[in-house]
Amino acid sequence: MRARNPLRSAGSWVLLLLIVVLVFAPFYWIGSSSFKTPPDVIKYPPSLFPPTWTLQNFQKLFASTDYPSYLTSSLFIALATTLITVTLATLAAYAIYRLEFPGRLTILRLMVGTYVFPSILLLIPLFQVMVQLGLINSLWSLVVANVTFTAPFSVWLMRAFLESIPLELEEAAAIDGAGFFQTLGLVILPLLRPGLATIAIYTFITVWTEFPFASQFIIDDAKRPLPVGLAAIIGQYQIDWGLLAAGAVFMALPVVILFAFVGRYFVEGLTTGALKE
Repeated sequence: MRARNPLRSAGSWVLLLLIVVLVFAPFYWIGSSSFKTPPDVIKYPPSLFPPTWTLQNFQKLFASTDYPSYLTSSLFIALATTLITVTLATLAAYAIYRLEFPGRLTILRLMVGTYVFPSILLLIPLFQVMVQLGLINSLWSLVVANVTFTAPFSVWLMRAFLESIPLELEEAAAIDGAGFFQTLGLVILPLLRPGLATIAIYTFITVWTEFPFASQFIIDDAKRPLPVGLAAIIGQYQIDWGLLAAGAVFMALPVVILFAFVGRYFVEGLTTGALKE
């Protein structure tokens, strides 16, 4: 066995530590700033720890802004879009990668080909469609728009996971008398948990941070999702950085909770996708 080079090992640990600092430093800075008083946030040189711990930024966030409404709107949009996308992507991926029918590869290429064009080019056409459907200023307009952007890529993501499931399992279920939906629900879906978690997290984060369409489709301030609502908090001549930091903390909290519940399936899904050709 070749002896490990201590200098190379030390260099790897230093590089890993540097990456960890670069990744977590912004989160720590936002979190600590949310507990600082306004003078402490902007003072120079900045302090790593709040000299005086305070909750006034969080109190002001919920008392003087429509942040609870922004949070409720974002949760509805993200959860509804995630549920619809996971359902449609799972059924579509199973049909494309498991069933034999004419034109299925053409359909897949057309779905993936939609990402060739920047999504912002569809802003005006989609706005006109939403006007005709009467969905402007409705949260469902963002759900419909976001599904059109997340579903095609989610179908493509499911390919590696479906190919990792042996076809013999479905054949055995069919021999035992299981129907299509029984096979899908009792055999395929339990084995697709890493894939479902992957596309669910991808969809949730994509929708959670979407700004251009949300800023145009929603007119009432109380219905705005979080990205648009936080942008509205920024004043024309001054910025309350402590207030923005408190809002950013609560904006990141649902994503952290989501990773806490399905993170292990997400990591497993990334490994599966990396090993498949």
